[in-house]
Amino acid sequence: MAQVRSRSLLALAAFGLATAGAAWYASRYSRGRRDPRYRELDRPGPTPPDKAFPAVWISLYILIAWSGWRIWCAAPSRDRSAALRLWLSQLAANAKWSKLFFGEHRLLASLTDSVALEGMIWSYISAAWKVDRAAAGAFIPYAAWVAFATVLNAEIARRNVSSAAI
Repeated sequence: MAQVRSRSLLALAAFGLATAGAAWYASRYSRGRRDPRYRELDRPGPTPPDKAFPAVWISLYILIAWSGWRIWCAAPSRDRSAALRLWLSQLAANAKWSKLFFGEHRLLASLTDSVALEGMIWSYISAAWKVDRAAAGAFIPYAAWVAFATVLNAEIARRNVSSAAI
């Protein structure tokens, strides 16, 4: 029993580290909110204040890691494997968005990534639902936030057509 528990804790740490790695990668670029090029963009009114982002993302990253770990703890199956592949895919797309939007100022490419990310999140929720409903439910706030971010990204791209580099 102790061996199973230690394997589970190691897996939780691995999911936490993978998520933290994606967060770190994204944060290298999201500092771009202080970039004059970002500040000069015409942004819609409902853009959250900079102070909101750390609190929101820390909460979401905790849920993302916990959800992946819950799926990993389930009995091996095709559904579990599919959910874990989707978990990894969404994490990569998540990290890439900050590089595209803040780092490279590619508003349309980041919008494409965000739409794809939202699809991956819902695909993960669907796959995870077959394995562990709590793990699937943990992704609902994330799906809502990314949907909101996608709408903002689209509006920022629309308002800044000349800056919306492909």
